[in-house]
Amino acid sequence: MMAIAPSRWMRRLPAHGLSGIAVALGIGAVHLLFSVLAGGLAAQLATSGAVLASLADLPNPVHRVWRRVSAAALLGCASALAVMLLRPLPLALGAGIAAIAFVATMTLAWGPRAGPVSFAPILALLFTMALPVSAPGSAATLAGWNLLGALAYLAWSLAANALLQRRYRSLALASALQAAAQLLRSRAALLEERERGHGGTGRLRAWIGDEARLAERLQSARDLVFAAPDTPRARRETALLLHAIELRDRLLASRLDLELLGADATARLLRERLASGLRQLALALDAAEDALRAGSPALPADDALLAVDPLLAAARLPQDDPRTRLLPALEERLQHLAESVAAVHALLRGEEPQLALSWPELQLFVAPEGWPPRALLAHLSPGSPVLRHAVRAALALGAAYFIALLLPWTAHPHWLVISVAVVLRGSLEQTLSRRDARVLGTALGCLFVLWLAHVPSPLLLNLVFLASVGIAHGYVTVRYLVTSAAVTVMALLQTHLLDPGAGFPIGERLADTLLGALLAWGFSYVLPSWERRTLPQATGQALQALQDYARQVLLPGPDGAVAQRLARRRAYDALGALAAAVERSAVEPRRVRPPVRELSLLLDHAQSLMAHLSAIRLLLLRHRVDVAQPQAAQALHEGARALQAALALPAFSGDTAAPAAGPDSAVPERPPVQDALPWLQRRLEIALQDGLRARLAACDALARLGAEAGTTPARGAS
Repeated sequence: MMAIAPSRWMRRLPAHGLSGIAVALGIGAVHLLFSVLAGGLAAQLATSGAVLASLADLPNPVHRVWRRVSAAALLGCASALAVMLLRPLPLALGAGIAAIAFVATMTLAWGPRAGPVSFAPILALLFTMALPVSAPGSAATLAGWNLLGALAYLAWSLAANALLQRRYRSLALASALQAAAQLLRSRAALLEERERGHGGTGRLRAWIGDEARLAERLQSARDLVFAAPDTPRARRETALLLHAIELRDRLLASRLDLELLGADATARLLRERLASGLRQLALALDAAEDALRAGSPALPADDALLAVDPLLAAARLPQDDPRTRLLPALEERLQHLAESVAAVHALLRGEEPQLALSWPELQLFVAPEGWPPRALLAHLSPGSPVLRHAVRAALALGAAYFIALLLPWTAHPHWLVISVAVVLRGSLEQTLSRRDARVLGTALGCLFVLWLAHVPSPLLLNLVFLASVGIAHGYVTVRYLVTSAAVTVMALLQTHLLDPGAGFPIGERLADTLLGALLAWGFSYVLPSWERRTLPQATGQALQALQDYARQVLLPGPDGAVAQRLARRRAYDALGALAAAVERSAVEPRRVRPPVRELSLLLDHAQSLMAHLSAIRLLLLRHRVDVAQPQAAQALHEGARALQAALALPAFSGDTAAPAAGPDSAVPERPPVQDALPWLQRRLEIALQDGLRARLAACDALARLGAEAGTTPARGAS
């Protein structure tokens, strides 16, 4: 199918914005179709079904869109039918709402990809309970219109996603390059912060956040690009993405040995030059991002952006200064980064791509799809965060419904239910964030509807409703404040369109939102899933992932390239999950907070170890150290064995002996381009020290958590 060439205004439109427009157009088409064929009520019901299906309509390959949108449609329509059948029985309806909330939340056992699908049954409560009691037709008939609308939207979704696939891939790559450029700038800012003698805590947090953002965007790009058919364009996009992934690894290695520069004026100058070089490369990535967004491969040549200043010439160090032996290595790392960016530019100018992996091998890096039952079975235990959240959600939504029946206003009890549902999240940190955004967004949405009430035009109200659907859909994972405001407009307009005589119950909407936010906040302390519960498992997974990556780097097997990349991604993901858990724990009650200092030390040494392993990998690749040479082979085997032992959790948490200081690993006399073996031996020694310190920090953290130090990661976690 032909791709749409982006117009000027579309060039800066992000993927979520384009997806929101496609969703709004699809729902509008469903509304128009059923209005012509079956009348107003059928059109509203079909539109509700289309909205339920649209929740899972995100930029994805077409086969994933089919599975996710159809799952959301079926679950949403089943929920709508159940509510319609139970509406005459208020007590039974309250129990049904709790059951629907439990089942919907349990779908999170399949991971983040199930998030949009899990909300479809909850949103169906809102749409179905909003129907006038006097709506003509049986429950089966009304639910049938829901299902027909959902199926019509599914057809639209498949066609729209097929049409937009190329654009989605370009935007995913552009977003990944944008995040890589931001990570380069964060690293530059961190260098300058240290150069000025500040602690750099704020900059370090920004760096960690930018790393997490890049990891997320790289995976989104993998899911789109690697799953594409094998065509010349797809091969070029794949090569671009592989270079972006390699860039992250090379940037991680660039942090090493900077403490050896010292703190004098020359060290400050060198750090400034390094920061300037990183920002220059970030500008080059910005140019590549603009070319991708514009849909044009004609990237103008600008070699100045890709040139890096020689550090040794800038420093003018005396020959006996030991830093003269270090600077060539630092220059080389900066040059490696420049080469990755230059490769991106060359591909955008039309250079023939050279792929390191075959097409079947690339599929191993695509996030899993499907709904295997074993993922659900793994969470059927009292300690599972998913099960605890499902029980919590069931109690909260059931309580919200019965409280709504007792309130002075009872016209829209579903508003209180949905307010609780959207605010109550799996962790306290996410709940608090949603609470604040929900209240402010609702207030903004109500103000907009107050203005809109003075324009009595049904056509305009329908257009605003559709625009609200698109905006809410596009920003739900980007900025929930915008989604909250759009959802408020959507809910008020839907109520008015179904029953124009009811007006716009803005006061009730505000009151229900405030009360719902408070209820969700209170219920977040019921069966809480504090981060400390999962941290022993996350710690074990992180150390195991580091062991696997170290083994693949130092002793690669016959399928070394694929196994090494898979191990690297698992290590990044494990450390990212651990860092996210520590970050979320900051708002938890002080009595249950995990040992942040020990876990931060673990993350710091683990990141440093990853940097050492990346440097070793690049050293072996770049300088082609003869691993068959006895000295090199022995160093790699001994280093692998020592690192496996260093990263293994001991049998008892009392094993907290500090690692030996180890020899002073002086910078080798000759640069790696002349003799790489001493650099390899030095890097292995320092990597071992970081491995030992990471294990020590893990033992301290586990001891503080009161966990068994020998805890092994649970199987089946999704």
